[in-house]
Amino acid sequence: MYSERVFTKVQIILPKKLETEEKLALMQADAEFEVGSDGDAELTAAAFASAIKGRPAPAKVPKLFLASSCIFNCAYCSCRCGGEERLHYCNSPAELARLAAAAASENGHGVFLSSAIYRNADYTQELLAEASRILREDIGYKGYLHTKIMPGADPALIAKTGQYASRLSVNIEVVHSTVFSRIAKQKNKQNILGPLRQISLQIRQAREEKRPFAVGQTTQLMAGSSDETDRTILTLSDALYRTYRLKRVYYTPFQYRHAAKGYEAENLPMRQTPRWRMTRLYQADRLIQLYGFTPDDVTPENDPYLHQELDPKTTWALRHLDLYPVEVNQADFETLIRVPGIGITYANRILEARRHATVTHELLKKMRISLKRCACFITCDGKYRGGSMLDSSDLWRLLTDGAAQSDGSPASDRQDEPAIQKTGISRDKSL
Repeated sequence: MYSERVFTKVQIILPKKLETEEKLALMQADAEFEVGSDGDAELTAAAFASAIKGRPAPAKVPKLFLASSCIFNCAYCSCRCGGEERLHYCNSPAELARLAAAAASENGHGVFLSSAIYRNADYTQELLAEASRILREDIGYKGYLHTKIMPGADPALIAKTGQYASRLSVNIEVVHSTVFSRIAKQKNKQNILGPLRQISLQIRQAREEKRPFAVGQTTQLMAGSSDETDRTILTLSDALYRTYRLKRVYYTPFQYRHAAKGYEAENLPMRQTPRWRMTRLYQADRLIQLYGFTPDDVTPENDPYLHQELDPKTTWALRHLDLYPVEVNQADFETLIRVPGIGITYANRILEARRHATVTHELLKKMRISLKRCACFITCDGKYRGGSMLDSSDLWRLLTDGAAQSDGSPASDRQDEPAIQKTGISRDKSL
């Protein structure tokens, strides 16, 4: 039962009048932190297989903020109350709804409403709920709406916000709750996990009662906020997916580039987690959620970090060379999707092509499957074209050349993340 509380509608008084363009520019900066002859048979098989399309890439939606002045003093956040002097902005719910409608119309994919914690969590959440209501009821917007939930927000306000949003989110940020006391002193395990639990509960209740409510929730984890391993991050993510039925866990790089007031005693080192680590975490996340891998598969206890030069699926394959090569004309779906260079869409194309012809290396090329990635791990009709690569030191060079951004799926199947940076890291001989 939700707590019985009465909330009055209020309007934020703007401390300084900013032009819309100025606000949007500041918001953008803040968003950086949230079949006849044999030949004919092959052509027909390729045509049928190519008709199987990958899922479209996730749409990017504009992120708009209610306010940028926060009562929390998180060391890593540009909106923190102890931060350097900067222009701050705040909007009334009506103004935020108007900006959101315009941004959603221009973008065509939806809009994300967020905020710093202004005055207190409930006050901010009430304003976000009202902005969501205005956007839906007064303006008549019917598209995708993602609305942020503030840490520690009252369940009644989560319910009010959720009846208008398509998706809700509250960011867990750190892997170990003990880290909050070092980099985000006002946050704690209770005011983060409480809303996560409430959102999950209310989504389930709304579904059972067949009433309008957000259909899912997400969260965000920062990589590198402590000395946590990728194994620790992925183990936590997997638990969050299962416990709170999350739609997605998003990964962002922890950045601490300027000394934060109030954290002098912590002696925090300046650091900026490289973006290639986010790409690897997204790849590993999808392998766990979609491909049947486990955190132990992609980050075993004796190798708890993801590799910069090799994607997680290739690394797993190199640990299990006894399983390769596999025959593409006989392998089942679960085996095919564990082959480097073959993702879910390509595995389905192979299975479809096998209904019409024997799959050959040439046919794989016609289906736009990269032999460069998978040739070492497969045979086609008994033929192997990987040479002695599985026993060769050249395997490392072959697989790392161009493998940085690929997990074996078409581009539309992958998380839209920044490209991997080229580095000169040495080969891990344990592989």
